[in-house]
Amino acid sequence: MTGTQRRDAGQAFPIYVVMVAGLLFLVFAFFAVGKASALRNGAQGAADAAALAAASQARDEFQAGFLASLPEDLLSEYLQAHPVGGCSAASGLAEANQAQLTGCIPFPGGREDRIKVSVKGDKPVDSSVLPGSKQTRAKATATAVIKFRCSWTSVDLNDDSIRDIFFFTCGKDFLEIRPSSPPPWSQVSKILYDVHLVDN
Repeated sequence: MTGTQRRDAGQAFPIYVVMVAGLLFLVFAFFAVGKASALRNGAQGAADAAALAAASQARDEFQAGFLASLPEDLLSEYLQAHPVGGCSAASGLAEANQAQLTGCIPFPGGREDRIKVSVKGDKPVDSSVLPGSKQTRAKATATAVIKFRCSWTSVDLNDDSIRDIFFFTCGKDFLEIRPSSPPPWSQVSKILYDVHLVDN
């Protein structure tokens, strides 16, 4: 009787070992998936921040061309054809969020410009249960819009074909700009232009 029990116990031991090994594998696999998901979320956050930074920088860079277009009433032409930059700011924000900027493409569009950025996370998944994960890094993309949100009228006070005052209506906001002495761009740009993320 005792010999039979020992043989049964000896036969069951390998089964227990396999079960424990299987459970450990599942634990490590779930951990790896969770880590990969967290890295993916981090990369997406870096992409979002980089896209918004690029769009904000592009909006700042509109200042010279925007204001120069006002005296001769060329704002419509400027809005339809103007350069869009901002990618240097995107790189800095990606690095600040533990990612590398792998792409930054502006899409000029008149009153609504877009900038699409791509990033790759700095940290690999690096899991022993996922083949190839030592070199696998999370990737993400994000697109930000710089949208001119106003309508306007202008006044030529001296009848010399030079516009002296522009009146902008931007949703519920009203703005007056005199080309001869414009307000600081940092104060008016956020009223004239809306910057936000959109789906890729």
